[in-house]
Amino acid sequence: MKVVEKTACPQKRVEPTRHWKFSEILADPEVRDRWEKVRRYFFLRESTYDMSNRCNIRCEGCYYYEGDKQFAEENRDPEAWRKLMREEKARGVTFVVLAGAEPSLAPDLCEACYQEIPLGAIATNGLKFISETIGYKIHVSVWGGDDTSRQVRGAANMLDRQIANYKDDPRAVFVYTFTRHNIVEVYGVVDTLVRQGCKVTFNMFSAPVGYTGDLRHTEKSLANTRKAMAELMNRYPDQVLFSPYNAVAHTHPLGLHDLYVCSYPRKNPSTDVGLGRSFRQYRTDLDWDRNAACCVPDTDCDDCRHYAAGSAVVTARLFRHAVDPDTFRAWLDYVDTYLAVWVMGYEKGPLLSRRLVPPPGHGLCES
Repeated sequence: MKVVEKTACPQKRVEPTRHWKFSEILADPEVRDRWEKVRRYFFLRESTYDMSNRCNIRCEGCYYYEGDKQFAEENRDPEAWRKLMREEKARGVTFVVLAGAEPSLAPDLCEACYQEIPLGAIATNGLKFISETIGYKIHVSVWGGDDTSRQVRGAANMLDRQIANYKDDPRAVFVYTFTRHNIVEVYGVVDTLVRQGCKVTFNMFSAPVGYTGDLRHTEKSLANTRKAMAELMNRYPDQVLFSPYNAVAHTHPLGLHDLYVCSYPRKNPSTDVGLGRSFRQYRTDLDWDRNAACCVPDTDCDDCRHYAAGSAVVTARLFRHAVDPDTFRAWLDYVDTYLAVWVMGYEKGPLLSRRLVPPPGHGLCES
């Protein structure tokens, strides 16, 4: 059974035709079992940390080299990072995302973080192997084939080098970032990764503030990306960690904030509950700024379709999705996908919904 392809239409708003009780939605054993599976991970509370302001490549449109975080002084003392992690744990943080420019260039700091908080993920370009002693998920950033990597990232033979480092590593998920120009390339790249036994998920290029290049998506490229995602999910259901609702949420003409209202402090003034209260984005000097704090700081919020943002923004909208069985099934698939991508030991289940279900309050039209 294939994913049904439709095109998102933000101008159409759809209200539920019936009021469903949550207990009625959970009466379906398949839905109830998946709900019980994912809710066990609702204890996860994330913050993110820039481990290094250095990088061994330079990608066009890199959000790290926008804004003033790139100028923060590096604290390279593992004991200082251990102390920070202990303070974070006391604050209720249970999951860390290590990023920056390139965290693999600070392996001792990554090790210190892991020893204090053992749940987390590292976002890396994959050119330098991260020791198996660090048991975080490893997100390896892929932007296309060799020609694209040379042009956009300034690195040769990048995919081969990434595969050589992480081919048989259960921590690794290869994250293919779609730009408006590399959509066709995804088929060959994913074929190569799958033949090597690698797991794959998808990301969307989200322009940094002030970006003037031509990687930013158009409505046409969003629709073409959604089509490619559906085809690859159907072709490789076990190796591609994605769902139809992931495709809907991240290729909609509206960005994540307009669809769901972003929960991160940069766009959320509330400190009462959720990410507005708990989330911090630490720079390399171990300082943070609430006004800039989000998972991909210095991204243009109107253009944000980033997979890391969605992992919190979409999953936080439980009650908005618990309006009918179809919408809740789609949301459960999204949460199941998010956990499989981000959490060591979590295995993604079969899809509950193969339709492209619209975001609550927004319609879909036939393509």
